[in-house]
Amino acid sequence: MNIERKRLRIGFIGAGGIAARHVGVLSGMEDITIVGVADPDFARAADLAGRLGGRAYNFHADLIAMESLDAIYICIPPFAHGEVEAAVIAAGLPFFVEKPLSLNIASAECIAQQVKERGIITAVGYHWRYLDIVEEARGLLEGNPAALVVGHWLDRTPPPQWWWHQDSSGGQIVEQATHIIDLARHLVGEVVEVYAQGAQTAPRSDFLGLDIATATAATLRFASGTVATLSATCLLGWGHRTGIHLYCDGMAIELSDREIMVDVGRGRPVRHAQGDPVEREDRDFLDAVRGLPNRIRSPYGEALNTHRVALAIAQSVLSGLPVSIEPARETADA
Repeated sequence: MNIERKRLRIGFIGAGGIAARHVGVLSGMEDITIVGVADPDFARAADLAGRLGGRAYNFHADLIAMESLDAIYICIPPFAHGEVEAAVIAAGLPFFVEKPLSLNIASAECIAQQVKERGIITAVGYHWRYLDIVEEARGLLEGNPAALVVGHWLDRTPPPQWWWHQDSSGGQIVEQATHIIDLARHLVGEVVEVYAQGAQTAPRSDFLGLDIATATAATLRFASGTVATLSATCLLGWGHRTGIHLYCDGMAIELSDREIMVDVGRGRPVRHAQGDPVEREDRDFLDAVRGLPNRIRSPYGEALNTHRVALAIAQSVLSGLPVSIEPARETADA
């Protein structure tokens, strides 16, 4: 028997580039209606909402109060987290939130606890977990774990000025390279200690006022004994390299968000990733909201464990000292 599925009513808080990316995916789903967009920049909210036939709001509280919603997407800068999530949780709404989770661990811990207490369905935008090539790597590592991991995020400086400031973005490790940290945790396990150094170049004419580290080198030690390095820079004018290399007994794996290369000493065969990982993560979240089996790979509590590592690296850069990371707490949500 064919039963027509109810269309889920979705709201967006934040109307920037990453929101537009999710909107592009959701607008192609026949069981989804995007009914409203909230952003302090009303013109930007109106532009995005107007493409969808939804309504625009200046404030997230108005969106929540005025629309009948099944779920919310939170796509806001790092400095804006906290109050928004509290309002969404108070309304009892499932939410998808883009990384990073916050600028401080206390705020994220509080949100995770509220999510757990209320049993709210959540997902976090660590979309690399949804790459088919990552699943291939996980299969290869099952019987031959990595002893050494080398991660890198070597890229340009993004244009939004909030990104240039430590007190707004948290820096490149927290805002960008967190994807590499999350992938390493997904493939290798929990990180127990980090040590990092950062450097800042002379002021650049195109980025006056930038105060984050423009280059960072970190070492990570995993509970399994695996060791890793993570290098990041925003000094380039192009996306040079982002990804992770894993070295095992008789095998090397190179992973990016586009391809995997597995080297066992007989050449360097490359396989390209298939499908859209953002579409997969959105579909899993929305299916869980609908009541179908929950296949979300990065709920809030799991993402919090990655965020702890990113913030620990940022702390180590500032202090010049190693930082131990507490074992993951019981924060996994529904």
